[in-house]
Amino acid sequence: MNSPLVLIAGGSSAAGIAVAGALLGAGMRVLTVGSDAERISAAAKLTEGAVPLVCNLADPEDVAELAADLRTGYGRIDGLIHLVGGWRGGTGITGQSDSDWDFLHTTVLTTLRNTSKAFYDDLAASPVGRLAIVSSTIVTNPSAGDANYAAVKAAAETWVRSVAAGFAAPPAEGAAAAVVLVVKALVDATMRARSPERTFPGFTDVDQLGQTVAGLFTTPAADINGARLVLAPHS
Repeated sequence: MNSPLVLIAGGSSAAGIAVAGALLGAGMRVLTVGSDAERISAAAKLTEGAVPLVCNLADPEDVAELAADLRTGYGRIDGLIHLVGGWRGGTGITGQSDSDWDFLHTTVLTTLRNTSKAFYDDLAASPVGRLAIVSSTIVTNPSAGDANYAAVKAAAETWVRSVAAGFAAPPAEGAAAAVVLVVKALVDATMRARSPERTFPGFTDVDQLGQTVAGLFTTPAADINGARLVLAPHS
């Protein structure tokens, strides 16, 4: 039996690189996808073994083509780790711009819908099928200035819980799991080097995120399907 095949959506970020490294270290096969060929190739080179792919995840036709190509070239995937996102804020409710809303809706929610729909059957059929997203503590403690961001993240969490309900129903009946991983914010070595005076209180290290994601594949689906797991901040 082949080791699990995991697709990282939005793999060129520091979080994507850390997650790819953790999955590869756990013996899994990793495909990492982004919209910029140069950036995703550079990220893949930092984690020996990850295969870089280019796709516009906001375009459902592009995602459907990606899914078909992967099934032909690699077989069905066992994991989808969605790390596509971004942050936009404003000043109060009236400062929440439509352009920021459109950006967040596309990058956070549309890409999640497209990828989870395209690969849903793969994940549901896998004995270790896992879908995971990274969400924010701002969902349960929103501010007026973060209204756009908090609302889109809340919608993404609801989508994942809906996927979890699908995984729990026949014919899958609990083999797969969809999980929300929650952080205040993420921190990596480059951020620390750039601002050595900062302590980044409450932030979660990307390496911890990577280990958490890898651990999802060895945790029984019944224990995590539909869960909202708050990751502890770095010490």
